[in-house]
Amino acid sequence: MQPTANFNPKTATKKLLREGRSGALATLMPGSGDPYCSLVNVATASDGAPLLLISRLAVHTKNILVDPRVSLMIDERKEGDPLQGGRIMMVGTAAATDDPNVRRRYLERQPEAEAFASFADFSFYQMALKSVHLVAGFGRIVDLKPAEVLTATDDAGELVAAEPEVLAHMNQDHAEACRLYATKLLGAPDGAWRCVGCDPEGPRAAARPHGVTAAVPATGAGPRRAAADPDAACRAGARGLTPARDARPARWRDR
Repeated sequence: MQPTANFNPKTATKKLLREGRSGALATLMPGSGDPYCSLVNVATASDGAPLLLISRLAVHTKNILVDPRVSLMIDERKEGDPLQGGRIMMVGTAAATDDPNVRRRYLERQPEAEAFASFADFSFYQMALKSVHLVAGFGRIVDLKPAEVLTATDDAGELVAAEPEVLAHMNQDHAEACRLYATKLLGAPDGAWRCVGCDPEGPRAAARPHGVTAAVPATGAGPRRAAADPDAACRAGARGLTPARDARPARWRDR
């Protein structure tokens, strides 16, 4: 995470959280209370809350079912010295959920999990944050409250509901724009980029074989929150990168 004069810890934390693909999950062993750490894949809910897909046969899930307190670390996965990269440590509780939006957003972010997501022993979990600790480099260590990291979605109901259609539209009709979001706007390596999320903080793309995600810098304001035109949330990030045109699905063009 490069030092910048306009460093904003809230924006940096949201970007790390939304771009993270995996993390270290710490749980507590029953009886002894000893800490247990494991590697897990992650995604985020529309408000930014971390999402997990874990098996009740795994030690970490058994621990959560006894004591839901957890800590999750997501790092920047920077080349070279890992300690030079940014990371966030989140403390809170994890609870199982059958919310279809949680399932959909997780599988958009982790498509390989589709192969086992329906197994009887697997369940989706959402983490309720209690505190967040950001380490973004020398002299840039900040404690944040959940409200400073999560995004209110009360006024974005139509956008949240329309996300599957927005993603399908962007990936089917505007794949090149998705590539430009990542490579031109965010400086990511070239590849087969696809849109995997579009929420009040803006669009998010992922590419294989890079296995990386690029997120438009989070602001939580402006046209990305426009409920009347959900597709604008994705198009807003690429203004100036592609020719101006009405890329909205037909049902939104009259609005």
